[in-house]
Amino acid sequence: MKFTMTLPDHFAEMTVKDLLEEEWLVPRKVRHFIRTRKGLLINGEPCHFQSFVRAGDVITISIEASDYPERTILLGDKKQIEVLYEDEHLIIVNKPYGMKTHPNQPDEADTLLNHLAAYLAPAVQPHVVHRLDKETSGAILFAKNPFVLPILGRLLEQKKIYRRYQAVVHGAIKKDLTINKKIGRDRHDRRKRRIDPKGGKPAITHVTVAKQSPSQTMVFCQLDTGRTHQIRVHLASIGHPLIGDPLYSRNPHGRLMLHAYELHLRHPFTDQEIAVQALPGLW
Repeated sequence: MKFTMTLPDHFAEMTVKDLLEEEWLVPRKVRHFIRTRKGLLINGEPCHFQSFVRAGDVITISIEASDYPERTILLGDKKQIEVLYEDEHLIIVNKPYGMKTHPNQPDEADTLLNHLAAYLAPAVQPHVVHRLDKETSGAILFAKNPFVLPILGRLLEQKKIYRRYQAVVHGAIKKDLTINKKIGRDRHDRRKRRIDPKGGKPAITHVTVAKQSPSQTMVFCQLDTGRTHQIRVHLASIGHPLIGDPLYSRNPHGRLMLHAYELHLRHPFTDQEIAVQALPGLW
C-alpha cells in the first residue's frame, strides 16, 4: 500500500516522528516498519524520523499489506451500495433501513459491510468507523484503509465529525429543547436502554423542531454524546417516542422513523470540508 498526502496550508511544523505518532496515530509496530524500511518520503526524498515536515510538503508512505492483518469479509451485493462521497482514504454511503452495519458472525454476508466489500473488491477492504442500528437509515462513514482508521476514530471521539439525525415522533413537540439525561442498561431487557439518573452515563441530545402535523412532529437531533439508542430513549422519556420504534413505543408500526440525515467532517489529510446529505429523508 502506498499513500501520498499533501500537508494542508495551516499545518504546524513538526517532526516525522510526531506526525506519525501524535497526529496520525500510526501504531508503534507500523511506525517501526516505516522507519526500518525507509518507507516515508518528504517531497520524494528519503528522511529521518527527526526530520521536520511543513505545510505544503508531499508525504509518501509505503506500507506492506501484512503490516495490518485483515479479517475475511464475505462479499455481498455491490448493487446495494449508494455512495455519497468517496476518495482514496474514506467512503460515506447511505445505509438502507433494516440492514445491519456489520456482521456479528463469520458466515453473515447480508450486511452493509459485506455489500461495501463487494463494491470495493478486490483492491480495498473497508473498515467500520462507527455504526448505525439496523432500524436506522442514512449516512455512515467507513475507512478504506487501516492507516486512516484510527485517525477517523479520534475525530469521532473529539466530536469533529458532525452528524445530524432526522426523526419523526408521536405527538406535538412545541419548541426546540435539549435533553440531558443519563442512560444505562435496562436490567429486564438486554436489548434496551433506559434513563438511569444514578448509574447511567451522561447523554445530551439537542432537538430542533422542523415540521408538525396534528399527530406527529419531525425533528432534527444533534448529539453531544453517542450512547446506544440515545435519541430513541431520550425522546421516549419526554413522552414523544419515535414512530415505528419496536422497543420504546407502545404502538410500533411501519419502519423506525430515524435517519442519519447529514454528516460533515474535515478531511484529516487534505483539510477539505466534506458535507453530505442522505436523501430523501423521512418527510
